[in-house]
Amino acid sequence: MAKEKAEAAVAAPEEQQAPAVEAQEPVSITVTDLQALVNLIDVASSRGAFRGPELTAVGTLYSKLASFLQQVTDASAEQQAAAATAPVADEGGQ
Repeated sequence: MAKEKAEAAVAAPEEQQAPAVEAQEPVSITVTDLQALVNLIDVASSRGAFRGPELTAVGTLYSKLASFLQQVTDASAEQQAAAATAPVADEGGQ
């Protein structure tokens, strides 16, 4: 009987292993998410959420995000302007 309990105790950790990894959806971050992060930094800094030594890192991150968002906005505006000025193809084929 003691042998059976010992075998069960040895088998238990094997059964307690993590279940098979299920297929997970890829994580995506959108431009809207990044804009929300910039807004979050603004709100947190206005409420004094950061200590002095942390301000450099927070400011650097804020600047990077703001620059990236500006580049994305500019590129989007250029694409829209190019699409608006592109000649429209004649659907009648004449």
